[in-house]
This record gives sequence, C-alpha cells and structure tokens, in this order.
Amino acid sequence: MIDRSEILGILSGYNESDIKIGTICSHSSLQIFHGARREGIPSVGIVLRENKPYYESFPKATPDIFMEVESYKEILTDHFQKRLISENVVIVPHGSFVEYVGSDNILERFRVPLIGNRLTLYWEGDRRRQREWLEEARVNTPKIYRNPSEIDKPVIVKLHGAKGGKGYFKASNKEEFYTRFNELKVKNVVDGLDDLVIEEFIAGVRYYPHFFYSVLGEKNLPRLEEGRLELLGIDRRLEVIDEIHRGLPLIIEDYLDYTVTGNIPVVVREKYLVSLLEDTIRIVSAARKLFYPGLIGPFCIETIYHPVRGFIVFEVSARIVAGTNLYPNGSPYSVYYHDEPMSMGRRIAREVKNALRMNSLDKLVY
Repeated sequence: MIDRSEILGILSGYNESDIKIGTICSHSSLQIFHGARREGIPSVGIVLRENKPYYESFPKATPDIFMEVESYKEILTDHFQKRLISENVVIVPHGSFVEYVGSDNILERFRVPLIGNRLTLYWEGDRRRQREWLEEARVNTPKIYRNPSEIDKPVIVKLHGAKGGKGYFKASNKEEFYTRFNELKVKNVVDGLDDLVIEEFIAGVRYYPHFFYSVLGEKNLPRLEEGRLELLGIDRRLEVIDEIHRGLPLIIEDYLDYTVTGNIPVVVREKYLVSLLEDTIRIVSAARKLFYPGLIGPFCIETIYHPVRGFIVFEVSARIVAGTNLYPNGSPYSVYYHDEPMSMGRRIAREVKNALRMNSLDKLVY
C-alpha cells in the first residue's frame, strides 16, 4: 500500500495557486465540476474519447480541461499519472472511479493525491472489514450468515465493492441460494463463496443520508472528537426490483434485479434526525480508531428503518455517492448550514478552497 507520506511528498511539489479538482467523467462528475466552477477552482475531466461530446453539452458543468483516454486502464500508467500531477490535480474518487480503476490499484499503484483517506477504500471494499467497522461503532446492523446452510429466513446476497446492486439476489433457504449462486458462477460474476456476503433481509424503509465531515471546521456535535459534521441530503435508490409490481400477477424474472438505476429525494421525520446523527458520530469515531485519520469529506450511511428495531445500518459508502446528484443547488438540509446553494460537489470544492487559505491542504489528502 502506498504510504501517505509518499502522497504528501508529491503534494508538496504542487503549485497551490493552480490546484485543480479532477475525476472520471461518470457517476457524480457533473456536480463535482459544477461545484468546482462555483468555487472558482479549475477542474479536470478524465473522459473516454467517445463520451467527451456528451460532457461538453452541459456548459455549466463542463470541466475546464479534458484528458481523453481510450480505456480507463490508461489512468494507471506512469505517463498519465505524471500528466495529472503536472497539472496539480487532486482527485475526487467516486463510485465509478473506484470501480473502473480498482480499489486495490488505487491503494497500490495510483500516486496522484486523492481528496479523502484512501484507507477507506480498504475498509469499504470488503464487506467483512466493513462489518468490523460497524461493530466497532456499535450501531444496529443486519445479521450476517457465515454459511448458506444457516439460512433460515429471507436473506439478501451481495457482492463486494461498488457494484451498484448488480448481481445481488434474495434467497429463503440454501437451495435457493445455490441456484442463484451457480447462475452467477456460470456467468463468471463470482468464483466462490468468499465473493459474497449473506445478509439478513430486513423489511422497512430505506434511507441513504449524505454527510460531509470537515476536518477543518469547528466542532458542531457532541461526542465528535473534532471537526464538523454536515447532513447535506438524503435519497433512496430506485432499483429494478422496485418495478416488480408491473409484472403482477406474473412475476417477470427480469424484475428480480437489485441494480440501482436512479435516485429519489426524501426527507425523514425530524425526530429521526437525532438517531441518524448519533449513529453517524459513532461511525466517524470508529473510523478514526481503525484507520486514522478516518473519514474525510463526503460519505453516506446506508440504512433501513424498521418500526421495531429503528435504524439499521447495512453499509457505509466512504466517498461521494450518486444520490447527491439530486441536489446540485442544495437540499432541504444543506440550507440549514449554508447561505448559498451547496451541493456535495461544491462542498468538496469549498473545503479545498478553505484548506488552501489555511495552508492545510495536506489535511484533506491521501
């Protein structure tokens, strides 16, 4: 794993009067570029050559510089990384960046400074490590089944990493599990049981709150060791299986798919905000303990509200999530922190600008 001191050494050679924010043109890049523009910071879009015209068609969210590639594999070459470094680029990793470049490659081979703590990729990318993180935080979590033979009620089976729900399936017993597992194996989606996590299926309402943790801001909540925690929006995800009613009374197999295709804005009853914030503080504190300095910048806790058990946290996305795309001009929550429209993309750029003013960019980067 690349040591943080090496990344900070590279950052020390940057011209801080010409810092640029960069990412792959995908996932949440439009709001990242749009937010950087609003904060007066130049941006760099890494784009597949055939996709460039589509990103040029959004004039308020077009990056200042395009770096074209034929394949995302080019990003890991020494030549391309040197181009990014020569442009003083700090990368905002999003789900597509992690998926296309690869979390292991980012940890071992990608030497361009990232906004955030790249150790989160190690803890986020494997659901078993992530479970250790949530248990350290002492938040409510779903039951995990270590072996298919233990399945005694409905479960949801998930793949590791930022798959967007692709390949997930539900089962009620070990026979159903192995039927679907073998189908994925034939398609070369999985190699063995270690590629999956079997999780209790919980009935309830899904909420995905988006947070920004500022290591530069003043403490604003009890039990935070330091820094400022902001709730900048909430969404729920629109998955293919949500449309299953269209197949009734005949259930169409194609609808039994958990691939995320979009996002829907939501707010929670105000009394629930206390529980969500308390859980999030615990998760932030546990991250500092397990992989110091812990979470930096944008992240999302993925929850289900159960009428008896309350909020159950089943995952943490330790980066900007696509649900934030709902709020390019701010959300029903961001207005309680900021006097101007504040997307997550703009909040990242604002933090970079504040860090440059405070000569503290190194606190945001690994």
